[in-house]
Amino acid sequence: MFLKSDLLKAITFRNPVRLPLAYWVLVLIRFGLTFWPQLGYLHPDEFFQNVEVIAGEIFTIDVAKTWEFNPKFPIRNIFIPKMVLGPPLHFIRIVNPYTKYYFGIDLKTPYYLLVIPRLFVCLLSFINDYSLYKICVLYGQNFKNRLVIFASSYIVIVYCCRSFSNTFEMIFFSILLLFVAECMLKSDKIIYHDEFLKEKYEEASTAVEKVKLFKLKMHLPEHSLNRVVILATVVVIGIFNRPTFVGFAFPPIFFWLHRGLGSKVVGFKDFHVRIFTFILCGVPIALLLILVDSGYYGYLTMADIESRQWSWDNWVVTPLNFLRYNSDMKNLTKHGLHPRWLHVLVNVPLLFSVLAGMAFITLWSNTYRFIRGHYGKLPRIQSITGLMLFSLVIPVALLSLFPHQEARFIIPALVPLVYLYGNRLHPNESDGPSHRKLKKILLYTWFIVNASLTMFYGFIHQGGIYSFANTLHREIKATYGVHTYVISTHSYSIPSYLLQLESTTKVYKDRKSGNRYRLTPTTFLYKYGSMPMDELFSKVDDVLTNAEMLLHEYKKQYRFYVATPCSLEAELEEAASKYYYFKLIEDFRYYPHFCTEAVPRFPGHRDPYCVESNLKVNESRVVDLNMFQRISCYFKRFCLKIYRVRPVTKYDK
Repeated sequence: MFLKSDLLKAITFRNPVRLPLAYWVLVLIRFGLTFWPQLGYLHPDEFFQNVEVIAGEIFTIDVAKTWEFNPKFPIRNIFIPKMVLGPPLHFIRIVNPYTKYYFGIDLKTPYYLLVIPRLFVCLLSFINDYSLYKICVLYGQNFKNRLVIFASSYIVIVYCCRSFSNTFEMIFFSILLLFVAECMLKSDKIIYHDEFLKEKYEEASTAVEKVKLFKLKMHLPEHSLNRVVILATVVVIGIFNRPTFVGFAFPPIFFWLHRGLGSKVVGFKDFHVRIFTFILCGVPIALLLILVDSGYYGYLTMADIESRQWSWDNWVVTPLNFLRYNSDMKNLTKHGLHPRWLHVLVNVPLLFSVLAGMAFITLWSNTYRFIRGHYGKLPRIQSITGLMLFSLVIPVALLSLFPHQEARFIIPALVPLVYLYGNRLHPNESDGPSHRKLKKILLYTWFIVNASLTMFYGFIHQGGIYSFANTLHREIKATYGVHTYVISTHSYSIPSYLLQLESTTKVYKDRKSGNRYRLTPTTFLYKYGSMPMDELFSKVDDVLTNAEMLLHEYKKQYRFYVATPCSLEAELEEAASKYYYFKLIEDFRYYPHFCTEAVPRFPGHRDPYCVESNLKVNESRVVDLNMFQRISCYFKRFCLKIYRVRPVTKYDK
């Protein structure tokens, strides 16, 4: 049973269950790297699909609402982000005045705005750990080895502590697997006793024995509709969070519906009753989520409710909009089309490394047994192994049908994968010397690969964005009213909520005159992706011209930055040299920063930028670099460089 006492036993040091020391070390690492914080920036969706939108409403600040939240055609449900990220952001809003007054700590700074929501998500991620632990306990499996493997995965340390909708999807999937596994075990026990009593009843020779057996049979608990309300609720919420959850929910619900089917006491009547009841239980929560979205996006107002005058146009179903949007190939092309083998051949090995290899070997051997007709050696369809195997294969196969494939889409598959193969990485007493050696090599490989990927995705990938946002926030607050222009290229967008920009849509009232007014924006963020340098500097020219006009006509002081990876230094300076009336001055460099849009090229023997940075040669650039200098120069290009743009004056000539 999923009880509070069980959860407390599993996550506190006072519990009777002795979890391995390695697991507690990994728990501390998960919290520690969240506090640090992780500077890596995995994907814009970790901010712009959730925390950016909710922060804008709670703090009443200017944020960037993406096309997914466009009221004309919304495709994102707002209930889950509000429930998950609302509490930590409301905590910051409520507590901040007291921390500033008593301790001089401002919680509305990039560090706390980044870390506090992540800590809350990190706490929720332990639902995955607990679900895996409880499933292992229910079925008498080794939970210690599996928990260590699970907690050491970079998916858990990095992805599961970020506010991705995929992170929430993984939590819902874990809960679903736990409850279905529990229902399967309970049904198996009750069906076994039911069949046993039925046989004894038929064999009984006296009426007294038959009555006694009949009473025992009547006292068996109901199991057919176990957890139906919770399961239906989790499935509906998961689908509204991400419609792709249908692929993850299908195997567990399939196994839940088929519990005991084919036995003497469970027939197709029970199967159809389960389906009908499951659908019926999902209707109320679906209607609630539709109501929430319809109200949030302005389709349904209180006036409509009070007048009881509404039509189909008053309702919005975000999962249907999501499917409509993604069914159009033109829309998918905007976000990038991928080959359908990408998940299987690239993303699965990238995410699961050693476990992925073990899964491929097992699936290949099971396919071979099926072809050869050795059905007895295949996992039993109604077993926990069958549940986990189908919960691993079906979602990945279904998501592989779509031409837009990102690695984070399949991170929930980690839970069944660890259950199936996590224990096989640890040597045991029955293994021979060569087998034990192989397992140790695989185990060390798992730890090394995941530690490396934790460092890469947690701290290096797009790692300069947060540091730049931190600097930008301090400058904006220190020079209030000065216009700030930022153009970024070949990097992800800066999350606006970290800058705490005052709202330009809120209506303020002047205390003296009583007049109402709105603030004009003073910070402008431009994100131009991988735009060619010539086109980029055309934009720079336009922005600078506008800033200079406001300076001369309205005395609006400004600062103007261009943020670009250091690997584009040569191309940037070459394009800037064509504009004689403004110049670029390097202001900051942030290390480390890696982006796939601008991977540095390994320098040659006479790279002019390496010569200047390493050898400080003033006159001649024709100097041979040794290998150490070239490697050093190469790693120095993994940074984000910030240039200040200003017009050329007579003092520069």
